[in-house]
Amino acid sequence: MNWIEALILGLVQGLTEFLPVSSSGHLEIGKALLGVNAEDNLRFTVVVHGATVLSTLIVFRKDIWSLIQGLFEFKWNDSTQYVAKIAFSMLPIAIVGLFFKDQVEEIFNTDKILFLVGCMLLITAALLAFTFYAKQKEKEISFRDALIIGVAQTFAVMPGISRSGSTIATGLLLGNKKSEVAKFSFLMVLVPIIGENILSIFKTDVSTAASIDTSILVVGFIAAFASGLLACSWMIKLVKKGKLIYFAIYCLIIGLIAIFAS
Repeated sequence: MNWIEALILGLVQGLTEFLPVSSSGHLEIGKALLGVNAEDNLRFTVVVHGATVLSTLIVFRKDIWSLIQGLFEFKWNDSTQYVAKIAFSMLPIAIVGLFFKDQVEEIFNTDKILFLVGCMLLITAALLAFTFYAKQKEKEISFRDALIIGVAQTFAVMPGISRSGSTIATGLLLGNKKSEVAKFSFLMVLVPIIGENILSIFKTDVSTAASIDTSILVVGFIAAFASGLLACSWMIKLVKKGKLIYFAIYCLIIGLIAIFAS
């Protein structure tokens, strides 16, 4: 991998991690176009995912700090309940990550990966389109809603199913406040992303992992961080304005292109 490829894949990772278009699906498309298999290099994968986690922490730094302060009051207050809902939402993906990780990884090794990505992007497009016609309510996210949103997140292990798209769309379809859905969606994935990387490190023989130049890692990190920072802030505004239909159209087009190109 050279620095141009690292720059492109870093930008793709940062943008698509937050925009509802599937980061895994776009990375597969990007690797196919560039002839690069970035996921074979453990360090690059961990670095770009770490960059997107850092961008989330910065965008929501005030909210996170407020939650931490609330937790240390040691009361069943709004902050404690919110953190409990986030923890509740992570149960489904934790089960998948702990017991079905190997089966999920096998999906990415299929010869028909582009065809699969295309089909899953069509599903993402349909899910986003449903939110355009759904009646919007202004209810708070309940523990039941948190669990359902968490279940929706598990489907995003499929390349082409957007993590943010599935969780945000599900939250909106449940009638939750637009202003809260995006924030909850992004905060709930912090621990799973970190946990996923830690599991990958423990399950991979680092001594046999492909080496990569430090400068390339830096380029990938900066690209993923900067684009993630932009995409995260942008996505919050788009959800509030109800503009997800444009991403539905985009996923439909890219999905069809991937299917016909496979």
